[in-house]
Amino acid sequence: MEKIRVFLVEDDPAWRTGLADYLNRQDDITVVGEAGSREEAIEHFKNCEADVVLMDINLSDNNLDGIDTALAFADMREDCCIIMLTSLTAQDVIVESFSAGAVNYISKANFDEIPDAIRAAHHRQSAIHPTAAAALRSEFLRLKQDEAQKLLSPAEKDILRLIDQGRTQSQIEQTLHITRRTIKNHINRILKKMGVKTSKEAAAKAKQKKMI
Repeated sequence: MEKIRVFLVEDDPAWRTGLADYLNRQDDITVVGEAGSREEAIEHFKNCEADVVLMDINLSDNNLDGIDTALAFADMREDCCIIMLTSLTAQDVIVESFSAGAVNYISKANFDEIPDAIRAAHHRQSAIHPTAAAALRSEFLRLKQDEAQKLLSPAEKDILRLIDQGRTQSQIEQTLHITRRTIKNHINRILKKMGVKTSKEAAAKAKQKKMI
């Protein structure tokens, strides 16, 4: 059976040795290279035919230089599968790791889950650890909300707020000091942008999506 070749990047020698021994005891995994710093990792990775990389996120102090190293690895090999190995659970760090090309993000506390994470990465399975998945979902929702906020202009939002309050076009005209023709033009644009048929539908949808 051909084994999955793993390159291990970890600055703590004792932890690196323990992890390498643990992985080498797996029937289908073998550690083919190790490094303890960014410079050493880049140098050794050039000539290392690894299938999966386990990358510590902090290789010196708390600089998150494992993310920079992951970017360097991705530049060298596009098919490289990188799993970030860390004790950090901050959402922005998790998102940044995936932006750098990581395929998974697993805590060192979940030591026994690392072999399965390696197998999933090697077989191109989208088995993202629950901690990372929750952070990515949260970031996706934030981006969608930001996108929704940019869909309508300030004037269009003002009109929808008043429609949501039950104001008539005549009342909107007086409140915003704009002509009825301008209001109708705004509403026509709003309907097209939001894919609805009536201004009341638009106001309800905007409120639901927290756009107004």
